[in-house]
Amino acid sequence: MLMSFDIFGFRALWSPYFIVVILLITALYFMIIGPWRTKFKESSTVPLKQQLLFVLAILFLYISKGSPVDLLGHIMFSAHMTQMAVLYLVVPPLLILGIPDWLWKSVLYRPIVKPVIKLFTNPIVALIFFNGIFSLYHVPLVFDFVKTDPIYHSVMTMLIFFGALCMWWPLLTTLPDWKSLSGIKKVGYIFADGVLLTPACALIIFASDPLYLTYSEPQAWLNALQLCVPADMLSGLTLTGPEMFNTLPIVEDQQLGGVLMKIIQEIVYGSILAYIFFQWARREREKDEIDLNKNFSPDPIK
Repeated sequence: MLMSFDIFGFRALWSPYFIVVILLITALYFMIIGPWRTKFKESSTVPLKQQLLFVLAILFLYISKGSPVDLLGHIMFSAHMTQMAVLYLVVPPLLILGIPDWLWKSVLYRPIVKPVIKLFTNPIVALIFFNGIFSLYHVPLVFDFVKTDPIYHSVMTMLIFFGALCMWWPLLTTLPDWKSLSGIKKVGYIFADGVLLTPACALIIFASDPLYLTYSEPQAWLNALQLCVPADMLSGLTLTGPEMFNTLPIVEDQQLGGVLMKIIQEIVYGSILAYIFFQWARREREKDEIDLNKNFSPDPIK
């Protein structure tokens, strides 16, 4: 009989401290685009659609790192990969699109910040950096070490998230002097990103043995579980391994994780391709209308 996740308690399941942080970030966002907007140069009203995109980004951020999904990700590898896909493939594009240009400028247009971000958002650098750090993280030796140390786990999570933001930036930024890709180049960029992410997923999907001790060896699994379950709660429990909560064999759960990561990646990349296409079509239509108006405008009176 499978055990219920309720044994880990409310803090492990819903991360109340993280809820507070998320609510503060959301409140700060609405204060900046509302009452404090006049303090920023070139500020303008933020459309409701853009506000909704930011709220969605925050919601998915909480789902991936604060809801029971986070706990489940320490028990089932398939849940972990789903969590990774949401955190690095869904949240960053929503965040980029949900923050207005004038707010991005206030953060990025600074003497030290701008050259650093310019370097890491260069399309080639961004692709190599994100996919390199993501693949390195899933090397079994690195993965098991990071998953059992709270400091290294936090640093690696923030590093991959920064890499994800840099990777999505060339595709989605609307800042004129930051645009480095257009038209067919964006399609090639997405294709290249998908290819570079494939080896890490393939390693996981086609492995015939458990790759990660933190999902197969009881003591390593318990050490990893301490990252999201309070120590005082774990000390009162007798746990033997993830099989207490999951009927799926370890290897099959591992393979499912790789498949889910790839499926979510394809869905997200397909959605971004559709977004890019419609943006391009709208610009072309507006350009044609301007040219048409010029051609048929009456001659000025001489």
